[in-house]
Amino acid sequence: MHAPLVQRASAIAASLCGRDSVTLCEAGSAAARERAARVVLERTDQPGVIREGGARRYTLRYADGAAEASLAALVACITPPGAPIAADPESLSVLALAERLALSEIPVLINGPTGTGKEVLSRFIHDHSPRAAGPFVAVNCAAMPETMLEALLFGHRKGAFTGATEASEGFFRAAHGGTLLLDEIAEMPVGLQAKLLRALQEGEVVPIGSTQAIKVDVRVIAAANRDLPTEVAEGRFRADLYYRLNVFPLALRPLRERADDIAPLAFAMLLRHAPQGRAVPWIGDAALDLLRGHGWPGNVRELENVMRRAILLSEGQAEIGAEHIAFDQPARLVSDREAPALPEVARDAKLSNIVQISEAKAIMATLEACGGSRIAAARQLGISERTLRYRLASFREAGLAVAGARR
Repeated sequence: MHAPLVQRASAIAASLCGRDSVTLCEAGSAAARERAARVVLERTDQPGVIREGGARRYTLRYADGAAEASLAALVACITPPGAPIAADPESLSVLALAERLALSEIPVLINGPTGTGKEVLSRFIHDHSPRAAGPFVAVNCAAMPETMLEALLFGHRKGAFTGATEASEGFFRAAHGGTLLLDEIAEMPVGLQAKLLRALQEGEVVPIGSTQAIKVDVRVIAAANRDLPTEVAEGRFRADLYYRLNVFPLALRPLRERADDIAPLAFAMLLRHAPQGRAVPWIGDAALDLLRGHGWPGNVRELENVMRRAILLSEGQAEIGAEHIAFDQPARLVSDREAPALPEVARDAKLSNIVQISEAKAIMATLEACGGSRIAAARQLGISERTLRYRLASFREAGLAVAGARR
């Protein structure tokens, strides 16, 4: 009865679930009554629905086994918590390659725009590696203060600097026996990159204030949302560190380029955010068409926002329709030479949009006044050049057309 759907899902399940087995059963069967299956399948003439039975057990009621929504819903139900969710052939091939890489100690560099799931893929590699029982520590290099990043990575002794009232082991030692993810590694200061290179080559760290090196057993995965070869060519990233990390690169494409992943991800967001104890609404064909046609400048994070809104807008209804899909529509930034001034803030604009537009206006005006020089603009704005680059990158990733800037 369910062969058309199950056969389509089986190849995907092999990539997503790895060593985990997934048991499906027919509604009303002994396995369903004994709650021995992860997913209970039921064919119906009614609109589709997903009901959660606790402990990640689901009843999936669907009408058409050949429909995109049916496959997407089943993929979302069978995927283990925290694992990547995909149905696009290229995405599945990346996961298959990542699973093979996990069995080795080869350094991995994951490239991809912000919000495409680099940390999720890193955790997938860790979970499928011999280090799975060890810690997984994720560090966002762009979110750490430059002055504290060395101490946070390598640790420090008590009294090593002002404010060091207690000793700290640092992230490297915290990840001993496991995996350390260095996310947004392109934001790491060049001076600190040399110390990172030594830690990777020697397998040891020297805490600040100490003269003794401490051995660490850590697999490092690096992730970047900018083109590292370009950063190397422009002197912002050390070539020797790049080649040390880039033994085996993996690339995650923007969500708009992997349309087959959108529906499974959308159903997974519903399972994650729908109120407990209620049936999870189905995603109608018109809504799926809208989702597939969107450009997704914010990638998976934007999709999650859209589905959380859809849950609220469709409250009490069995199906999410096109009228429940509300996309982010940020104002587009352009220089004065390209177009008129930025649009005025609408009377009903959200506070976050007002802040973003105001900040972007100030930054673009300052860059214009400084002739496009990031160094001069950052000094005038009272921020570091690194922070300014991060702001400009975030504008671009949000779909804002930012005029070019020079160093």
